[in-house]
Amino acid sequence: MLETSARLLALLSLLQEHREWTGRELAERLDVGPRTVRRDVDKLRSLGYPIDSARGVAGGYRLGSGVRMPPLLFDDAEAVAVAVGLRSAAATSIAGVGETSVQALIKLEQVLPDRLRRRVSALAGATSTIDIDAPAIDPDRLSTLAGACRDGMQVRFAYVAGNGEATRRLAEPVALVHSGFNWYLVAFDVDRDDWRTFRVDRIDGGVALGARGRRREVPGGDPAAFLQERRQAAGAGERGPEPARIRVAAATTQIRARIPRGYATVEPDGDSACVVTTSGPWSLRALVWIALLEHPVQVLGPPELIDAARSMIDRVAGSLPGDTGDART
Repeated sequence: MLETSARLLALLSLLQEHREWTGRELAERLDVGPRTVRRDVDKLRSLGYPIDSARGVAGGYRLGSGVRMPPLLFDDAEAVAVAVGLRSAAATSIAGVGETSVQALIKLEQVLPDRLRRRVSALAGATSTIDIDAPAIDPDRLSTLAGACRDGMQVRFAYVAGNGEATRRLAEPVALVHSGFNWYLVAFDVDRDDWRTFRVDRIDGGVALGARGRRREVPGGDPAAFLQERRQAAGAGERGPEPARIRVAAATTQIRARIPRGYATVEPDGDSACVVTTSGPWSLRALVWIALLEHPVQVLGPPELIDAARSMIDRVAGSLPGDTGDART
């Protein structure tokens, strides 16, 4: 049986799981009787922790919302996950969050047991992060937009599009999406009566909250998928309806190992070459990605992709329009 102080910490840890526990469940987990559970709950309440309870068959205990933050109690795996997450957040594109994450990590590592501190240090020493020069985002702007998404509030802001056009927008935000490089706001544009995506770093100035808006659901129900579709539609001139067929001067097994399943099929074409056929419509992005495998490639079709590849090669090489020859990279 746990000593009283350790048992109180264990009880608090269980209550922090944000679920309702019956007295019997808590007694079984702590290996004590129901009366001891009631006394321990009263002790935590006397220390200032708001614990809600309900009587009856469906009753139980739950940690309520209070004016003070209880100590965070993690198991080993949770503590390591939080430490690694803070290290990753230190390289974030949100302005000021990196420094705050480092400060929080220092505090956490001060209280980690030696065995966990060594695990975190080993992970830190064995991993590194590519420094991507992503646009820095004002955390207050993100917080305002996130709150508007949560509360169904309209927002007003000035926006500068990629072509430099400046406009004023009244929108009903639904979600924030991080692409891995940029932050986007998915929202319904009230004045244009249509859905739009906005790069958060292109919002000029502050974001003003407006009246309460309508609760909306993005077409398809998935904001990330909606953003991806809009980004693909913006580059519609760089793809076509048919799959790409590209000959690669490398062994089939070598290329299959580097192309994810579902992305394309790879079939042999002689002993030292293979033909890659994309699973979906052709795109210049697919061609560039395959070319980055560092083997000579030849576009076999469709004709529109051959023309697009030839035009791209002309632009890169600086050759004159109308040059002929195989579309090779």
